Amino acid sequence: MQWSHNMRFFQSYAMKKQLWIIVVIIIAAILPTIIGAFWINVAVEILIMGLFAVSFNMIFGYMGQLSFGHAAFYGVGAYTVGLLMAKLSIPFSLSLIAAMLSAGAFALIIGYFCIRLTGIYFAILTLSFGQLIYYIVFEWYSFTGGDNGLQGIAAPHLLSSVTAYYYFTLVIVIAALIVMWYISRSPFGYTMRAIRDNANRTRFLGINVKRYMLINFVIAGAFAGLAGGLWGPFNQSISPDLLNWTESGIPVFMTVIGGSASFLGPMVGSIIYTFLNAFVTGFTQYWPLIIGIVIMLIILFSPGGIQGLIDKWYKHSDSSDENIEL
Repeated sequence: MQWSHNMRFFQSYAMKKQLWIIVVIIIAAILPTIIGAFWINVAVEILIMGLFAVSFNMIFGYMGQLSFGHAAFYGVGAYTVGLLMAKLSIPFSLSLIAAMLSAGAFALIIGYFCIRLTGIYFAILTLSFGQLIYYIVFEWYSFTGGDNGLQGIAAPHLLSSVTAYYYFTLVIVIAALIVMWYISRSPFGYTMRAIRDNANRTRFLGINVKRYMLINFVIAGAFAGLAGGLWGPFNQSISPDLLNWTESGIPVFMTVIGGSASFLGPMVGSIIYTFLNAFVTGFTQYWPLIIGIVIMLIILFSPGGIQGLIDKWYKHSDSSDENIEL
């Protein structure tokens, strides 16, 4: 009886979540027709940073490891697109593919060493590798432009308007999220959950834990590179700060705000974080204080993030409806 009730609950919850996702996509599709150019720019940033945060959560939420160097792959993707478009005149679409491949290659090299450690040692090692790549980019003036970065990275003519770039980014991000969602729901994704929950027991089952962790690390790095590739033409410039450790903190904040236990939690966190940033900085310079207070309140009163709060509310309302029916 209890099992039947639980099945009805999960089926009902899944259907409602799917309905909400469809509603959100419809709203996203008509959004540029009801808001101004400034907020369309903010919406593009939400999509790009949301993709960045979801890729980070493939490591944090599904592998159980905290990476402080994820911005390295984001920056590598941005610089790949910028260099290919500016110096070799490679089309934007091909440059985006190259951004994923190059970021994935860097993730393969870095991940080979990082997956040998866990916990705080994993976090510090990813931070060290991230800073190493940052300083190489910062000092390599002849190739990356050094601290000047790359300027004038223009999007193709068809995407020159912010509305066109918004729709292009929306399609790319939705496609990327679908791919990552299927990965997270595949046998590979459930194996990653098993590794997260108990790596030793998973290893005793005969699963090569390090191999799975490395593959997951590469997947996360590749999609972070895609997010970075989208950022360059949107911002029309690329700076070494995209690879700095401070940039790695942004997807961490978004994931904490939205919730790491839900696949779309980091995207929810991106909406809240980016919108608040755009709104608050228009009135005051104390943005770090404001976001610090927000994150503190989330950790104290809703450790599962906003998505976790929504899940709790739905479970409570569902149990109330069940009692009414009885």
